[in-house]
Order: sequence, then structure tokens, then C-alpha cells
Amino acid sequence: MSDAQPQLEGTPLIKPSSTDHPLYEPVVEACRSVYDPEIPVNIFDLGLVYTIDIDAENAVRITMTLTAPGCPVAGEMPGWVADAIEPLPGVKHVDVDLTWDPPWGMDMMSDEARLELGFM
Repeated sequence: MSDAQPQLEGTPLIKPSSTDHPLYEPVVEACRSVYDPEIPVNIFDLGLVYTIDIDAENAVRITMTLTAPGCPVAGEMPGWVADAIEPLPGVKHVDVDLTWDPPWGMDMMSDEARLELGFM
């Protein structure tokens, strides 16, 4: 029997980001400064950042994944992301949560990442 929670119809598997928040673009740019050490593309364009949630008090919660559960930097990557975002003016606090659901796939990469890696 699976431990996975059933998905309610119409409920997105990945929570939408706070794209209308004024800090959204600076947070995206901060995420773009963090690279997977095994792939020469930033984590945002790789599609590893699933959700950027910014509340009314400017606390930032990142939900992200890694390319594989056995990734050698699994213990370090969330800290790298938090360290990139926390210095931004106006950011109150940063939490980074790792998830494996849904699992990352190459189809989550941006066109820029695919081009950089020679997939386009």
C-alpha cells in the first residue's frame, strides 16, 4: 500500500508560486545563482524549484527537489538556496523544504537549460 496522499481532483501537485509578490523576481534571481554541482545549469532553470511562496511578512518558503534522491549534495543544497535568498533586502526569513513528489524529470527544465545542455 502506498503512503502517498491521494490528489484531490483539480488540486495542483505543485503549489503555485507567489508570482505577484514584489520579492518574487529577486528571489528567482537568487535561485538562479545556485548551481547543481554536477550539471552546469542553475537550479531554477533546471526546474528544481517547485514553489516560491512569500507571505505578507516577507517570509519565503521554497519547495524544491533534486535531480535524484541520492544526490551527493542533498544535505547541503537547501542551505545554499537559503544563503542565496536571505541577504535580499526585505526578506524576513527563508525556509527550504525538499520534496520528492513529484519526482524531477528533464521535462521540467526551461528552454534555456535544455539549450545549455544541448537538448535543443
